[in-house]
Amino acid sequence: MPDSQAVADHYGSTDLGAAILAALKAAGKDIDHLTTDDLAPVDEFHTRGRIATVELARLLALTGDEYVLDLGCGIGGPSRYLASTFGCRVTGLDLTPEFCRVARMLTERTGLADRIEYRQGDALATPFDDGRFDVVWSQNMVMNIADRERLYREVRRVLKPGGRYAFSDVVAGPGGAPHFPMPWAREPSISFLLTAEATRQKFLAAGFSIVAFEDRTADAVAQAAARAREAESLPQLGPHILLGADGPAMYRNGMRNYAEGRIGVIQGVVARAK
Repeated sequence: MPDSQAVADHYGSTDLGAAILAALKAAGKDIDHLTTDDLAPVDEFHTRGRIATVELARLLALTGDEYVLDLGCGIGGPSRYLASTFGCRVTGLDLTPEFCRVARMLTERTGLADRIEYRQGDALATPFDDGRFDVVWSQNMVMNIADRERLYREVRRVLKPGGRYAFSDVVAGPGGAPHFPMPWAREPSISFLLTAEATRQKFLAAGFSIVAFEDRTADAVAQAAARAREAESLPQLGPHILLGADGPAMYRNGMRNYAEGRIGVIQGVVARAK
């Protein structure tokens, strides 16, 4: 089992909130009255960014009445998008205390604190009652989790009968182990990729039915190429603020890993039986 503290340490960053606010201010944003669009370049900290969030929400066909658990919520981009666009009530859970603090701060500045709460905790042992949520949501979270059986059992436990789990994940490709550092791991000890087919089988074994299961690798390659071109001259706002000094190397390795068939990207929705 990986050390959860090692995973939290990988994502933790000193004064992350101050760095984000400074970048927003420099970009001409009103940091006391932010919008989800203002934040999208920096707070959609996952493969394909806001586009992936929009697509995943579309697959769910949300009505706004759902209570959503955002596992591995990061600094809260998807949770704020779901609350502001659809009116969903959202609880975000993340292993990294700094992410939770920054998520709360940014949510207050977008005026969405009445619909969203954030809690620090482990996705393998969430502090929630059985059948509490209509939807569980995760983007680029499972790559740090070795025990997928336990994770998917926990997701199923907290879902209501008929509830759905929406996911987008980096998966292993046929080209061998990825080059590091990558955004989810600076070295292999906290990286646990499965193939797309192995992921599908884990869902079925955990008692889910497949609603949608899509390969989005080609789209991710196009995005990775754009980021690789930016690697040496990064824009004011972007996920590199969360990545630190390794950001340019991570972007370059991402492009190389895609080109060599070492990683891919999937997204989809699975449902708990009623």
